[in-house]
Amino acid sequence: MPHPMITTETIKELRDKTGISIMQCKKALEEAGGDMEKAIIMLKKKSGEIAAKKGDRALGSGAVASYIHSTGSVGGMVVLSAETDFVAKNEEFRKLAYDIAMHVVALNPEYLSSKDIPEEAKAKARDAFRGEVKDKPAPMQEKILDGKLASYFGERTLLDQRYVKNPEITIQGLVEQAVQKFGERIEVSQFIRFSA
Repeated sequence: MPHPMITTETIKELRDKTGISIMQCKKALEEAGGDMEKAIIMLKKKSGEIAAKKGDRALGSGAVASYIHSTGSVGGMVVLSAETDFVAKNEEFRKLAYDIAMHVVALNPEYLSSKDIPEEAKAKARDAFRGEVKDKPAPMQEKILDGKLASYFGERTLLDQRYVKNPEITIQGLVEQAVQKFGERIEVSQFIRFSA
């Protein structure tokens, strides 16, 4: 029997907030006892699990999207890859690629993912932050240093950056939601930012 707090309106509200199918939203609300925030958390967790399961599928198609800022002095391009043409040609998929290109222009990431950060850059950043933790208790220094490095590189890594249109989610989380929505492996393959 459906929970009394779960109405067509609450299901639609959750769908509008997440972009995930009505059936998945209804199920999440039922599992969360009608609690909207709990249902959102459950859907985010589920999208990460789904993305992990699809991680070894081949990417055979995709879309290139570009965004030029209204000043005409800065722009960005993104290659968003998917498994099939069916998804790659979907208007919502192309809109996602465009939104990520706009994000690239706004936040100017240096790296795509944490795997792309050169060891030399990590070492330099570690040396730079070491002075900031030298007065902290010895057992805590490495932990604090790791936190500072994660924050520093998180701001410079596209997939770890907070999405410019919704800071409650990272770009990685945005892509994972798309995986859940489209049912295929999706990933940002490349990006570039130009400025005059």
